[in-house]
Amino acid sequence: MGRLAGSLALLLAVGAAQAHDAKPHGSGITADAKTAADANFDIVWAHITTEGNVATFHMAVSGKAGQTRPAKTGKLAGSSIFSYVWPTTIDPYEVGFEHNAGILAMAVTSHPDFDDTPIYDENGDGKLDNDGDLWHSHWVVLKPTPACGPGKLGIVDIPEGQKPRLPKTWPGLPILIDSPNWSPTFDAGKVHVKVPFDDIGIVSAGSFDGVTAGLRVNASVHAPLVCVADVFEVASGDLSLPGKPDQ
Repeated sequence: MGRLAGSLALLLAVGAAQAHDAKPHGSGITADAKTAADANFDIVWAHITTEGNVATFHMAVSGKAGQTRPAKTGKLAGSSIFSYVWPTTIDPYEVGFEHNAGILAMAVTSHPDFDDTPIYDENGDGKLDNDGDLWHSHWVVLKPTPACGPGKLGIVDIPEGQKPRLPKTWPGLPILIDSPNWSPTFDAGKVHVKVPFDDIGIVSAGSFDGVTAGLRVNASVHAPLVCVADVFEVASGDLSLPGKPDQ
């Protein structure tokens, strides 16, 4: 836990989120409003609840969740990804990656310049490669990545020639990402995503935080491919992962 919290603390060097007096509220995390520049990413509450074998990741913002999306650039290199993210203490192995591969996070993302859910047709138009702008969910594995900038995080690259353990719904990108097609739902100022687990105990035993962030796709595949470019808001203010899931 100490090493994980230390790695997560590097997110604070990424961008604009300032520490504030966020405190756990029950098993969730409450945060002061009007901390992020865009109200649609201004976290006021982050939570995980469990029922049966399903964990529901919740986040509330002071604006309207999901209303702000990246502008389309027309090319992959340099394009942006906007995200609602729940960093956790869950071992990435539990969702299909290698043991201790990095920081496992659930992320709800939008990015109009590419599609990273090649198995699914989210907009129902018969095409599998044109709906990255629709909000969708991923597991991502993050690590401190000097090539992204001092103290910044990136999604872990898969070096050329290596074949690490990967989830069955890995989308084929050379990074530690999973595209399991768990559709997020938006309700005014809230976003929710339901995630089934074989063993819900791994969620109940863990802890979490809430982050809103912008990521950047680099021109070179292993530059690395995806960096955390801007942190809009951190629910706890200090990335101490104070949240404990409700059962």
